[in-house]
Amino acid sequence: MAAEPGTGHARTTEYRFLVLIASLFTGTLVISNVVAVKISDFGGHYLDSGNIVFPVSYILGDVLTEVYGYRQARKIIWSAFLANALAVGVIVAAGELPAAPFWTDQESYDAILGQTWRIVGASFVAFLVGEFANSAVLARMKVATKGRFLWMRTIGSTLVGQALDSVLFVSIAFAGTGVPELHVLIWETWAFKVAFEVIATPITYIVVGWLKRAEGVDAYDEDVSLNPVLVWQ
Repeated sequence: MAAEPGTGHARTTEYRFLVLIASLFTGTLVISNVVAVKISDFGGHYLDSGNIVFPVSYILGDVLTEVYGYRQARKIIWSAFLANALAVGVIVAAGELPAAPFWTDQESYDAILGQTWRIVGASFVAFLVGEFANSAVLARMKVATKGRFLWMRTIGSTLVGQALDSVLFVSIAFAGTGVPELHVLIWETWAFKVAFEVIATPITYIVVGWLKRAEGVDAYDEDVSLNPVLVWQ
């Protein structure tokens, strides 16, 4: 369900591009969790490699909420969460299977993907808190601004959502692992993601405008509960 353009009245319809946006949103989450085990050097700044793609999920989250509304975004956030849980289960199960006698890379598999539980545990918490905060802030700001100042909504919601995400993910994933100066990692991770959002704002404007016209929808969540567990409301 979403709202008719410029109103808060819900209607039921099928959208042509919602599945595509949802698939990309889910894909960015799963991929970022797989590669997040590597801390990379971004010009002297150390960030987990998931930052290559994870900020895109927040942009897609903005698109989902801005165009299709909080109800749809809430369903897709939980769907992405479950897809990520499935990916983790498969990775762990594959690691426990007996290796073929001629396959000698079990130690390498364990060294990289064996950290999945802690990384994904951190991701689960950070993703849910951060994404729902991002979506809720954007939804409420859209109503408050009467649909104006998209840039303010996307950047403002990212400031909040990515702050919570960065603090939770870095703290849970890397505390006690020997990674130095976690507070610096948190700050630089947050700053990188916010900068990514700011730079991508013109693209967000183009995508949002095109989708609103193509789908014939512009959701306003005036009477929608922001409770994240009301998935099928």
